[in-house]
Amino acid sequence: MDRVSRRLTDLKQNKIHVARYKPSVAILKEGEEVLYVRKDGILSRYRKEQGILWRSDMFKNEDIISKGTIRTKNLQYDTKFIDHRMFVHNFQDDISTSEVFLPWFSITEQTGMDQEYTAYLTPYTMSCEKILFRPETLTDTSADLTFKIKKQDDGDATVDTVATATYTATLASNTSIVVNRSDFDNPPTVGAKDKVAISVQAGADPSGVIDWYVTSVWKTEIQV
Repeated sequence: MDRVSRRLTDLKQNKIHVARYKPSVAILKEGEEVLYVRKDGILSRYRKEQGILWRSDMFKNEDIISKGTIRTKNLQYDTKFIDHRMFVHNFQDDISTSEVFLPWFSITEQTGMDQEYTAYLTPYTMSCEKILFRPETLTDTSADLTFKIKKQDDGDATVDTVATATYTATLASNTSIVVNRSDFDNPPTVGAKDKVAISVQAGADPSGVIDWYVTSVWKTEIQV
């Protein structure tokens, strides 16, 4: 065999067959490779090497999906990414049955969102994922609590109600309640450059002047 023919022979590769069932280390032979189209539409290449099943994934588009842990020494975003931001809204008050706007950068609540500490100017699109709300000693644990996400669009001062959620379960002193995104009647999402506020209103006076510990969690779409 001449040199050119031998080189072409060495470059040949047997076609890897597509498995009908998900490969396992027990099924594959040492050194064997197969392709498998997973239920989520990802094409994966499996190889058994040194008794271990290895896998590399291929995607139809530029997305990379991982259900495991991704480890890297350096991470840099060139365009955008999504993460979760947490804000503290602790305050002290007798909220009675009035609508109370929670502070973002203070410990004082207010009756409206036109105070520098009761509204947040959003740099990016944000969605409220969770509100944790913990009172100190209550005198009435039957009060329903209605939470509202409100906003003022960039360019106007009209207060719009974005989403509402009402907590109707029995309250308890020194015990947190959790309001999740799914509890709101509409998507609790505000756009970039909106002023956003959170209000709470009790159906009955739950206490006198006490401390309220409040944390909100927001899904944030960062644009670099």
